Amino acid sequence: MIRPLVPLFAAIALVLTGDALAQQQQGGFDLDGPALSITVTRDGVTLPITAVPSLRAGDRLSAKALLPDTKSARYLLIGTFLRGAANPPPKDWFEHAETWKSKGNVLELTVPEGAEQALILLAPQTGGGFDAVRDGVRGRPGVFVRAAKDLHQASLDQARLETFVATVGTIADTRPGKLATAAPLLAKALGIKLNAECLTRPRALQASCLTQNKETLVLQAQRGTTLAETLTGTPVDVAYRIAATPEAGAGYYSPYIGLARDVARLFGAFRTAQYQYLPALTVARGDDLQLKLNAPPSFQNPRSVLLAPLPPIGVATPPSWQPGSRTPICLARSDVAIPLDDASLLFATNYARDLAIAVTVGGKASEIPVLVDVAAGGVRPASLDALAALTGIEGGVLHGKWGFDRFSGPRLPLVLDAPDAWRAEPDDTIVVGREHGLTLKGGAAACVSQLTLRDSKGSERHPAWTATAADAIEAKLPLETVAPGAFTLTIARHGAAPMQRIALKGRVEASRLDRFVVHLGDREAVLRGSRLDQVAQLAIGEHRFAPGDVSRGEQGDRMTMRAETALIGLTPGKAVPATAILRDGRTLRVTATIAPPRPSATLISREAAYQPAQGVLPIALPDALLPEQGRLAFSFRVANGPLREGIELAAKDGSVARLDFASGALQRVGEDVIVASASADKLFDHDVSGPLRFRLLNGDAPGDWQPLAHIVRLPEITRLACAPGQAECALSGRSLFLIAAISETADFANSVAVPIGFVGASIALPRPAGDTLFLRLHDAPDAIVRLTLPKAP
Repeated sequence: MIRPLVPLFAAIALVLTGDALAQQQQGGFDLDGPALSITVTRDGVTLPITAVPSLRAGDRLSAKALLPDTKSARYLLIGTFLRGAANPPPKDWFEHAETWKSKGNVLELTVPEGAEQALILLAPQTGGGFDAVRDGVRGRPGVFVRAAKDLHQASLDQARLETFVATVGTIADTRPGKLATAAPLLAKALGIKLNAECLTRPRALQASCLTQNKETLVLQAQRGTTLAETLTGTPVDVAYRIAATPEAGAGYYSPYIGLARDVARLFGAFRTAQYQYLPALTVARGDDLQLKLNAPPSFQNPRSVLLAPLPPIGVATPPSWQPGSRTPICLARSDVAIPLDDASLLFATNYARDLAIAVTVGGKASEIPVLVDVAAGGVRPASLDALAALTGIEGGVLHGKWGFDRFSGPRLPLVLDAPDAWRAEPDDTIVVGREHGLTLKGGAAACVSQLTLRDSKGSERHPAWTATAADAIEAKLPLETVAPGAFTLTIARHGAAPMQRIALKGRVEASRLDRFVVHLGDREAVLRGSRLDQVAQLAIGEHRFAPGDVSRGEQGDRMTMRAETALIGLTPGKAVPATAILRDGRTLRVTATIAPPRPSATLISREAAYQPAQGVLPIALPDALLPEQGRLAFSFRVANGPLREGIELAAKDGSVARLDFASGALQRVGEDVIVASASADKLFDHDVSGPLRFRLLNGDAPGDWQPLAHIVRLPEITRLACAPGQAECALSGRSLFLIAAISETADFANSVAVPIGFVGASIALPRPAGDTLFLRLHDAPDAIVRLTLPKAP
């Protein structure tokens, strides 16, 4: 869960004074103060302070204030180290330099053993100024320990914020059309709260909208830790961690700069007649540090002492970045970017150096230098030309330097296949005359951009394809209308990677005839096998069968064939030879099975019943109509053998339900009579209306479909209200839109038509002479139903 950065420090109770100072310091840190040039030397290597995430004992620092020659105020540049809130630092941990002098204006420091924090102060020169600052720090070390931690934390957050604002501005100026897609990636990379509504505004207003209310944009950058912990592995105090939770009062998007504001208020209560302390954030400007102030400094008593943090002191923790994608990333893409998660400091600081990805090519280690791409939220190859000689890459490890230290990780899902990596499986034969599924394996699916199939005449097609694995794709070759012959499949890759061409042999698939089943009494028979669309005719002796529709399934093809004449002289249970003639003139043999007649059913009786809801007038229906909420009971007689499995019911929309003996829906009466019952609303998992059919199930030979009933939806009519002396009455109820017409007579001579889509709750009718109305329903327009009206009291 993302946590806010602003602690409330509820455990710290301070009585603040200096109301005027506090009011001045309510603004953001948007005033430019002096700049500092600081270098750090460790083990003979010197880096600018902006490239150092943490210090350690023995590091040598060289600091100089970059002040203009016209600067009239004289500043002491003071460096100090701290060793805990309750442990004042010794006097020899303080050094100073006089910035206005041509010599001696460089501050030289060495990080002592036992130091935990480091600070730089700029104090206006007054008599005894250095001693006053030193005594002030030593007298209240806890205040300065707190300042060192919080100001460094806020400085890193300020760096993330400034990187976001600057990058948004650059994209808006150079590629405004890309801002809507780049802003979410940028916000995720830097841990910035994104106002998605800004991306719906006109393009010219998006950038300014995204960067409004800057102080509320920064989110906690790491998962469950502060940035200081990430850099040094040193836990912060309990009050800090507790105060960062919503339970302690901090919102998820509280202003991050409140860290430094707390410090500013803290110093408001800690000043002398000579000095007051003014906290500053440090933001990298190239190799230098720019101080950012939230109040203008004072050059009258009490004069302002600028206080700026240096990196924390401790053993640097290597970066714990994670791959931003689990799917393979093709290095050959011209726009390749390798996303990283939890890497906001990579994008907002200069701590990372000499970044490269270690890969293995042909058993040998190789390096791919990479650059940081904050807009893409990751890294990208420094040069695509360097990839031309690399093939067969499967994964790589990002490594480099984090400040002075080397790091290795994470492992990234990178791929770059060899020029001839792809092969067709199981072989290079493809079948024409139908869509052919071709499996390709061995290469990097993420690197494939397009497939092109060329036939011997030069005609080209671009087959659709999908990646089924990291090294496999399934292509659907459109070969329905092409002739057999030689084909070439060209596999195009992203970027400048060479294409691969695979030679394929197109052939007509020979039909395979597995079995032919004829049921006595039928004119239709079923042929099973493969490529049955090539069959032109089939003969059993003098009986000829013409081809019908072909369906394909996991068990092969199935084709229904129809006999040209009645089947006479065939003996059930006997296997006889049959001959199939293919469209190209070839003949194939198959054994025909003469099966017994399929079961058939004769409907004996049928009854539909329903119980209207309380207060709803009953509607009398013809025998064939089944109310949607009604129950149907019917009986039928079975011929051609006993019924073993059950029956199927089919609705108009193709939905199918099954009734069987095990559930009690079917019951036998004697050997050949079956009684069935079912509730219409429980047959299917959705509302249906229209014709309902049934057929008998008996293994692979189901019976023919037969009409059973007609499902209708009924309106719920509650009353007919006729006012005394009025010629019209009001027929009221629910779902009246189901009615097509209403009449007092069964011939509908003077009917009232109900407009289609009618949504009213009542219909005006002429006063009826009797107690019966006749209705036509939209679900069964040819049927007439009868509504009996209650007798007037």
